[in-house]
Amino acid sequence: MPAPDATARTDLFPPIDPYGTGFLRLDDRHSMYWEQSGNPRGVPVIFLHGGPGAGATPAHRRFFDPYHYRIVVFDQRGAGRSTPHGAIEDNTTPLLVADMERLRLHLGIDRWHVFGGSWGSTLALAYAQTHPERVRSLTLRGIFLGRKPELDWFLYGIGNVFPEAWRAFAEHLPEHERSDLLGNYWRRLIDADPAIHLAAARAWSAYEGSCSTLLPSPETVQAFSEDRMALGLARIEAHYFRNGLFMAENALIDGVARMRHIPGTIVQGRYDMVCPIVSANLLAKAWPEARYHIVADAGHSAMEPGIRAQLVAATERAKRL
Repeated sequence: MPAPDATARTDLFPPIDPYGTGFLRLDDRHSMYWEQSGNPRGVPVIFLHGGPGAGATPAHRRFFDPYHYRIVVFDQRGAGRSTPHGAIEDNTTPLLVADMERLRLHLGIDRWHVFGGSWGSTLALAYAQTHPERVRSLTLRGIFLGRKPELDWFLYGIGNVFPEAWRAFAEHLPEHERSDLLGNYWRRLIDADPAIHLAAARAWSAYEGSCSTLLPSPETVQAFSEDRMALGLARIEAHYFRNGLFMAENALIDGVARMRHIPGTIVQGRYDMVCPIVSANLLAKAWPEARYHIVADAGHSAMEPGIRAQLVAATERAKRL
């Protein structure tokens, strides 16, 4: 069957089902869900979801031409369908990088394109700087470098633009606890009582969802507020935030030299409030060889129309590499 002409495509490919799924045992605690879709003999591409802890969805397969790509999607430790859900023990950035290598070897892949947004961009950069010889290209969206100013912005600064969402987030805690949102949310997120940890998780995750789109999106907030999504996202994000994402403050910028030869695309919403454009600009300055696209009418979400179009265009260009 001939592939359709996708040279001018600006939106997602049609929904598809995986042709293979499985769980990869990582250690005595963690098992990682993975799936493959598209063309079993195609060029491998791996999708890295956000959060950390958000998990992948069927829509994430749709950024890639299924006639051309062998599409690999997985849920990172503690996220999505991986088990145990919401687990923070033995859950660090270096371990996630090692998990990607274990999955690559398990699937018999030599090199692959790497695609990730938000926290997925963080993990993609960490992987590419550790294993540059395994990366065909990088497509990154909503850049998050894990620096302290970015964490402070998420916890407090967004309130300057989304005061209603921030107020609901902060007011989940008693007034005397709001000067340390991260620490006091953390205590609740790891509480054994589901009535406590789920309520905190919903408040944290709904806050992030509320700030992720340029225009209000009740569907996005609803998806972020679902119990399983909320717990994985909030608990694992708080764990990583408390530990500085298990990286030195400027590690990803300092490491750009190791991956500057890799073809890359950076897509950034001008009005991204979750991962503000300052980080994308910093990365683009350090990595001038990368294509840098600022979407003038978009926020953070990969599903904003202008961001979708640029991401699909990037995966179409990558076919020629």
